[in-house]
Amino acid sequence: MSNSTVSTETPDAQLDLRGTPCPINFVRTKLRLEQMTPGSLLEVWLDPGEPIEQVPDSLAMEGYPIEAVEDHTNYFALKVRRPLASA
Repeated sequence: MSNSTVSTETPDAQLDLRGTPCPINFVRTKLRLEQMTPGSLLEVWLDPGEPIEQVPDSLAMEGYPIEAVEDHTNYFALKVRRPLASA
């Protein structure tokens, strides 16, 4: 079994936050991650501009690993993982 994770991995859940303003999109993303099983992958759809600039940085500061950011022209797909149980 490989330790490397490819960005083509199918997410365990998706969250469409297009049209959702900051910081509500961050709060909703964090709440969704907290409901997920540790180690699972969430794909979040975010608008360009402030959402894609702010949400990944805020999640990273909270300890959530950002695995991929994909530009889909009209929106961005952010893949973020729920960390395994912390000490």
